[in-house]
Amino acid sequence: MSSQRLEVLQSHLGRIKKTGTPVLSATSSGTMTGNPITSHVLDTATGKPAANLGLSLHKQSDSLSWTLVSSKVTNSDGRASNFLSQEEFTQGVYKMRFETGDYFKQLNTKGFYPYVEIVFEIEAPEEHYHIPLLLSPYGYSSYRGS
Repeated sequence: MSSQRLEVLQSHLGRIKKTGTPVLSATSSGTMTGNPITSHVLDTATGKPAANLGLSLHKQSDSLSWTLVSSKVTNSDGRASNFLSQEEFTQGVYKMRFETGDYFKQLNTKGFYPYVEIVFEIEAPEEHYHIPLLLSPYGYSSYRGS
């Protein structure tokens, strides 16, 4: 059973061409152009994408406050995109908030974290940023995706 979960996670984390080069998966919009921030949530307890999970992007306005940029819900593949346009994307500190408590309630599963916030700094807004979340009821991890 655990090898089956691993296969699902590996297939979602990146597609590999026959040459061995990782290939970016298309977002729900089908393109990365003009789509500077994307996210993907995988439920590692089930080995499946975390569909219908609410998340929001915020930008730090000053040292104590945040401004909501936009809110999304993950699609059936656990993906969300089009949080803002390339023109709106500027240098600064951002956070992605994942509504993990609500997600687990939908599944009738007890979880430990009511939400997860990932704070990150953007220095090169011309680049693409992918904010993935690997999630289970009692743990999570993230990394800078491509």
